[in-house]
Amino acid sequence: MSTSDSDYSLIKQGKVKTAYESPSNPDTIMFDFSDRISAFDVVIPTDIPKKGENLRDFAKFFFDNLNVPNHLIDTVDSTKMIVKKLDMIPVECIVRGYLYGGLFDRVNNGEIEIDCDNVLATKLSEPIFDPTTKSDIKDEPITESEIISQNIVSEEELNYLKNTSIDIYKKILDMASKSGFLIADLKLEFGKDESGNILLADSIGPDEFRLWSLAKYEVGKTQESYDKQILRDWLIDSGYKKQLDDAKKK
Repeated sequence: MSTSDSDYSLIKQGKVKTAYESPSNPDTIMFDFSDRISAFDVVIPTDIPKKGENLRDFAKFFFDNLNVPNHLIDTVDSTKMIVKKLDMIPVECIVRGYLYGGLFDRVNNGEIEIDCDNVLATKLSEPIFDPTTKSDIKDEPITESEIISQNIVSEEELNYLKNTSIDIYKKILDMASKSGFLIADLKLEFGKDESGNILLADSIGPDEFRLWSLAKYEVGKTQESYDKQILRDWLIDSGYKKQLDDAKKK
């Protein structure tokens, strides 16, 4: 499929990808994956060469191989893909298989209880569904009961989101393990088409999951990452994360 950028108009500039729509085909959106990278909800000023190409290729691979209804229509050039326009569900469907990141902090702060050893990078007995709100500023944890009470989706739809998200996590974990990696957690997004069908949407790649070396995995240790956790760790060690948190309090 080929197209011209002049056929599309900007509708949203995201942290990493930009979305465009076509006046001649209002049922579709074009995503353009950039080389930008964000951490702690802030876009870092230095780009990563070829990142956009890799993110687009990851997204296409997973949409093509997960056997889950999704919104991908076609790919364009090296960084773009055409997708079906959906009514996006304002919840980030996060699945966690290991005690790490924000989940580790919340467990040790007593904000959430999980039946596992409270040791960094512990594998959970079963992956858990740990949704958050979807925000351009800061995503916040949200419970399943809150999702229902706020009429974000019905109970039946929530069960579909939860079960499908966990199933996708297990599929990707299996794919990764065959190549010597672990997927610690995964963020997914879904939307509804004009008939109310729920489709897997947005993208899936190293910006949406933590990827660890299977051979180097060790409970109780900070894991060697093959995703943007490398950047998060550097920002924490350099003191940037503290400066950002302090600024938000003002």
